[in-house]
Amino acid sequence: MGEEKKGFFSRLVAGLAKTRDNIVSGIDAIFSGFSSIDDDFYEEIEEILIMGDIGVHATEAIIEKLKADVKEQKIKEPAACKELLIQGIKEQMAAGDAAYRFEHEKSVVLVVGVNGVGKTTTIGKLAGKLKSQGKKVVLAAADTFRAAAGEQLNEWANRAGVDIIGGQEGSDPGAVVYDAVAAAKARNADVLLCDTAGRLHNKKNLMEELKKINRILEKEYPDAYRETLVVLDATTGQNALAQAKQFSEVADISGIVLTKMDGTAKGGIAVAIQSELSIPVKYIGVGETIDDLQKFDSNQFVNALFRTEDDGKGEA
Repeated sequence: MGEEKKGFFSRLVAGLAKTRDNIVSGIDAIFSGFSSIDDDFYEEIEEILIMGDIGVHATEAIIEKLKADVKEQKIKEPAACKELLIQGIKEQMAAGDAAYRFEHEKSVVLVVGVNGVGKTTTIGKLAGKLKSQGKKVVLAAADTFRAAAGEQLNEWANRAGVDIIGGQEGSDPGAVVYDAVAAAKARNADVLLCDTAGRLHNKKNLMEELKKINRILEKEYPDAYRETLVVLDATTGQNALAQAKQFSEVADISGIVLTKMDGTAKGGIAVAIQSELSIPVKYIGVGETIDDLQKFDSNQFVNALFRTEDDGKGEA
């Protein structure tokens, strides 16, 4: 396990402190408080998981699996259920190996998300990460609605040492993407990262804008692999889940980035989103620096949440 990975794991453990207090301490109390495994025992666990933002859908699946495992393994002691519960949560979240295809072939990554969730910052960090892997990256500042977005993205582009196209307030997002595709082709870029508008309150406009961007990409850059990530703020809990649902109605979302996981008790939302929408959480952010955005690894996440040692089995 690399130093960076270890460093991130300890940051994750620290960052999930509030979520841990919200979920794990309650679960531990049940394990030690019950002398036998009965309906009340399961109901209490269920309640804590739902209250911890893990969501109804995921919770039901986790409890069903727990009951089946307990029966199959003829477990009588509540305390012996903890490992099974941890495994059950991990299974609800596993993303699979195909999740990062865009890193290995010529690709366009569209990033959507409402303003204020850390979308521009996420794009900047992602650009820096890809650049450090030796990739040639072009950024498209197609969120032309918000003046600060272009400036902010410019700053990140300079920091990461990548090319940026667009960034003028009020210019047409489609035109920015068109120019960015031309630049990506001319420079033989590996990844074209597009920052797109973050307006959900007017879904129809957003839908039209994304459709237009998609048409341009299909026509001008048909051989590029397509990835669409939605950035969500973990501190908003169930609201983040609602946003993910709304975005998946207007765009073909292939992955989720959860920011601000540190400082929230609602970290369980990572499980809920993945389970409810069958869209994998691909990155999580636990702080301000570029290293605080990391690939999401369900194993690592649940180990950090339950404070078990990281077994290093996850993605490197």
